[in-house]
Amino acid sequence: MIRFVVASDRMLVPDLNATLPGRGMWLSMSRDVLESAASKGGLARAFARAARGPVILPPDLPALLQAALVRRVSELLGLARRAGQAVAGYEKAREWLRGGRARLVLQASDGSEAERARFLSGANKTIFVLCPLPADALGRIFGHDQAVHVAVAPGRLADRLLIEANRLAGLRGQQPEGWGQAAQARDEFPAPSP
Repeated sequence: MIRFVVASDRMLVPDLNATLPGRGMWLSMSRDVLESAASKGGLARAFARAARGPVILPPDLPALLQAALVRRVSELLGLARRAGQAVAGYEKAREWLRGGRARLVLQASDGSEAERARFLSGANKTIFVLCPLPADALGRIFGHDQAVHVAVAPGRLADRLLIEANRLAGLRGQQPEGWGQAAQARDEFPAPSP
């Protein structure tokens, strides 16, 4: 879900960090929800009703949200790289994956399906696998021309990346790879209670 607020000029503003002042209105980041509400004009009415007054929707709201989420994923991944919590490249990321140091794996959305599957062969089934960015965007974050495989260590940055990449996938009408597997594995082998 993404929080929205209404600015002083009555323009609807996405609040990705949920920190802007004002009354927040939440919307599910599902492409189906966004498109159906927007096509029927119901989105503006719903926001106006929640804001208790007229609301101006940006004409390109889905594109605006997608650009903001891509930027957010890139920023978080950059922070993880600078903190030493993320590595890129087949060998480095595979080493983290085999050593159990990875909480999640990001793979280039335009990478080869066969190569992505080969990279994950034998990996722990509870690893989250996400494909939010193309290879050139991942590469820029790590100072390379391209990067197809990125491993991210457990921690708050990994958790935020999971949330933001899930929002982006929902907006694009995709389901992150491995998301269901990881959830299923947690259900089959629950963490011990304290």
